[in-house]
Amino acid sequence: MERQNSHQATYSSQHPFVHTLKLTRAQLIRGMVLGSILVPIRVCLAVLCFLIMWPIARLRLAGLSEAERSRPVTTGWRRWLLHPIIWFLSRAVFFFLGFFWVRVKGCRAGRKEAPVLAVAPHSSFLDMLVLTETQLPAVVSRSENQSIPVIGALLEFNQSVLVNRKDPESRKRAVVQIKERLISNGYWPQMLMFPEGTTTNGTTLIKFKPGAFLAGVPVQPVLLHYPNKLDTVRWTHRGTTWVEALWHTCSQLYTNVTVEYLPVYTPSQEEKDDPNLYADNVQKLMAKTLGIPATDHVMEGRVPTRKLGGLSLPLEPPARETLSLLHKDGLRESEVEAALSKMIDRCQSEQGWRAGVDELAPLLGLRDRQTAAKICGLYSKDDMVDLRQIYLSVTSVSGLLGFKSLLHTAFTLYDRECSGSLTAVDVSDLMGALVGSPQYHTEELYTELSLRGAPTEQDLFRVLTTHPTYQKLISEYFTPGGVESTPPSSPLTKGKAGNNNVGSPSDNRTALPYKTADNGSPLPSKKND
Repeated sequence: MERQNSHQATYSSQHPFVHTLKLTRAQLIRGMVLGSILVPIRVCLAVLCFLIMWPIARLRLAGLSEAERSRPVTTGWRRWLLHPIIWFLSRAVFFFLGFFWVRVKGCRAGRKEAPVLAVAPHSSFLDMLVLTETQLPAVVSRSENQSIPVIGALLEFNQSVLVNRKDPESRKRAVVQIKERLISNGYWPQMLMFPEGTTTNGTTLIKFKPGAFLAGVPVQPVLLHYPNKLDTVRWTHRGTTWVEALWHTCSQLYTNVTVEYLPVYTPSQEEKDDPNLYADNVQKLMAKTLGIPATDHVMEGRVPTRKLGGLSLPLEPPARETLSLLHKDGLRESEVEAALSKMIDRCQSEQGWRAGVDELAPLLGLRDRQTAAKICGLYSKDDMVDLRQIYLSVTSVSGLLGFKSLLHTAFTLYDRECSGSLTAVDVSDLMGALVGSPQYHTEELYTELSLRGAPTEQDLFRVLTTHPTYQKLISEYFTPGGVESTPPSSPLTKGKAGNNNVGSPSDNRTALPYKTADNGSPLPSKKND
């Protein structure tokens, strides 16, 4: 990450998926004046290049059978005539957008020496400039992009690997295809991947996905630098939009970029056997060279998360957004506490723990049905929501309950068989409710819980409070302002930060009087151990 001058615009970096460019008044005026002239000209010239490329790119595979398309087109007129034209027009696109010069450090390895190029950090769609400096290698792209004009033709041109992320079979086929290409000993052209899998603000290097490392072949790490006074290029999950990033970048007289090739990384046998270890080690190497931290942040779907022992902790917890929405709707702290009590009563009633938007609004005491719909959308993809998730996640970050009471409530709600122990599914659902996000990889946690037999409430409390990994949940997550990514919400009850004394045996507030079965109907409970 480049060191920025002290007089330049600053940006927010709450977590790696937030980037907001802040301009001084002088910079704003300058951008408006230059942008009104440069942006239309530059965008029109870039679009013209794309339109010229469109039919030329289609010629690459035109008239070939499916069998011929499944092999690399590396010889003949389709290669020596079309490839230079597409390369020239691709470079022209970025030249017209203001990337006049590209500084290159180091040397690119050949496809036999390094079948895959791993590029980071991934800052925005403008990172595609690296393709022109690496001679248009093959990439991995979403199959939906095939239908986009021009983009689909260019993906076909360089014989990209296409994958439908929603289709498990498509993902499996893509993995097989990637492996076949990478172990082809130069038969297929080099592949280029962004192992972060999404764009960030560049303050950290987030966890690498294992795709580029599955075949266990050498990779060449490639670093992208944008050493400019204004960091206009970046576009990520929240903050500056892609339109703003394009406008601000095209408003500059020029934009500097440096492509730095690091030495080829040859994996050890241990790394070949474990692609995740291989990916982590390359991530750490690249982060060290950049001078930024290597973190375990990932983007799961559209949700920024942090990995912790197999758990996925949302960086923007739905519970905090829920609290914010409740306060905006006019609910005072005492009213929020009363609403949560009503929610627990509902979970224990004959009505059960599932509710729709129309039921959620009066349950929470909301004046605006739209607020209830927003809260429902934070936890569910349909109009029904699990009230246990709302209660536990909001309570876990609000300071209303001490951790021991919170855990007792959660255990009681998710002990489906009333056996005093939890199954693997119970643990997954319980942890998902506590953090407000579904958990699909709790095997490591369940193993720790099961060391003494079927996991009991005492086992859950012991592991979450003493295990060096999971105890971070309490100090960094289950507190009124514990998530590093989000500004602390105002606590619901003043002075209750002391509720984080997780080991206090006298913490007996709000224990459930009886349990609920999986369908939400009440069941008799046992006394506390």
